[in-house]
Amino acid sequence: MHLSKSIGLILGPLLFVVLSLIPDLIPGHPEANAVLATASWMIVWWITEAVSISVTALLPLLLFPLLGVMPLTDVGANYGSPIIFLFFGGFVLALALEKVNLHRRIALTIINLTGTTPEKVILGFMIATASLSMWISNTASTVVMLPIALSVIQLLIQDEDGFTKKDKNFALSVMLGIAFSANAGGIATVIGTPPNSVLIGLLENEYQIEISFLRWMTIGLPISIILIGISYLVLVKWMFPCRGLKFGASQSVIRDELHKLGPPSPREKMVLYIFGVTVFLWIFRTLINQWIPGLGLSDTGISMLAAISLFAIPFNLRKGQFILEWKDTTRLAWGILILFGGGLALARGMSASGIVDLVSSAIATADVPIVFTAFLLILLMLFMTELMSNVALVAVLAPVVAGIAIGLDIPMLHLLIPVTIASSCAFMLPMATPPNAIVFASGYIKVHEMARVGVILNFISVVLLVLIFQFVMPLLF
Repeated sequence: MHLSKSIGLILGPLLFVVLSLIPDLIPGHPEANAVLATASWMIVWWITEAVSISVTALLPLLLFPLLGVMPLTDVGANYGSPIIFLFFGGFVLALALEKVNLHRRIALTIINLTGTTPEKVILGFMIATASLSMWISNTASTVVMLPIALSVIQLLIQDEDGFTKKDKNFALSVMLGIAFSANAGGIATVIGTPPNSVLIGLLENEYQIEISFLRWMTIGLPISIILIGISYLVLVKWMFPCRGLKFGASQSVIRDELHKLGPPSPREKMVLYIFGVTVFLWIFRTLINQWIPGLGLSDTGISMLAAISLFAIPFNLRKGQFILEWKDTTRLAWGILILFGGGLALARGMSASGIVDLVSSAIATADVPIVFTAFLLILLMLFMTELMSNVALVAVLAPVVAGIAIGLDIPMLHLLIPVTIASSCAFMLPMATPPNAIVFASGYIKVHEMARVGVILNFISVVLLVLIFQFVMPLLF
């Protein structure tokens, strides 16, 4: 076991015991003391990953009832929140896309359409990765794109002039472009990346504020597109230019890969229909509910309809064949669902124990400019997410940010959405996100190369999100 994990394993419970024994840590709020002690234990284990981050998320289920914060039934309800089933349905849909190889066909088709020049190929890889990352995990979308990218890079190594400086720049741009667009692509939809769902769950559970799938996309999709555009320009036009590089074989590689897939199978078509209907219902849900009063369609309901359909609608009735069988769910990210539950339970504990109220009243009495506060919170979230799980980070910080928004007397969405989106903007370090780690493992990128581009994109992201907080959020929410 790594030294940091060993230290974290002991330090977490030790910190919990010490904070629990301090009388009146937060005067007049004994439950707040208990929640703060529990949160400290969870944060230490989340940062050091002493045990699985999903196991850490189970601590409120054990500690909150024992410490009198809230009854077990109230804590347990967070682990079965509707938002968790929204994400479960999204996971099942992603599982089906991957099982029938439809995600690979979509990616190859997009790259094939963008063109053959090196810069267009890079853009094609980035658009394809981001398009997948909106619907399936950013890890899966990166894993799909990596072998295709490696095939194209291999052609440059094997051509007559060998692996030149321009070839190396192309390889770096493709690899980093895939990682960065996988991170940014998830911002676009509610199910694109777990922090989005943690925030939406917190808003529904604690503040009865509902953000629909379409409403999230009105802010998430433009930010995603802008970040991908900026990443492309920084990589291709500034840091790693490959102007003048010529290779015609890349198009043939893409076409060969598409040819290997053959025509779409009945399974693929069935998944595509269900996927299309699900996205249509998510986007037009509010309109449908207006047209058919009493229907009460919800994003979670649509998600579960898609999941059940994939298990229940046969594509071959005679043979009794279905798209998914329950054994396929062994590949489902169950741990992430538990992590959501732990985050929501922690948020409920912070709210019920008065911590959020204490934060909001402290902020209300402090004379700090609102924009400066937003800038600091976005900066904190973005650079902390380079070092720890962004889901765990949002689970801890989102309730506090909600309290700060109340203290500043501004709509909490104005602050919470940019701060949450900042958690998906980790471009600097290989360990920050799975896509960064996967492309780093390809061997074509050194840590200093990723960090050099990443730190520029991190600061651009901070400026962009502060501008969005100041000028865009008041118009949209």
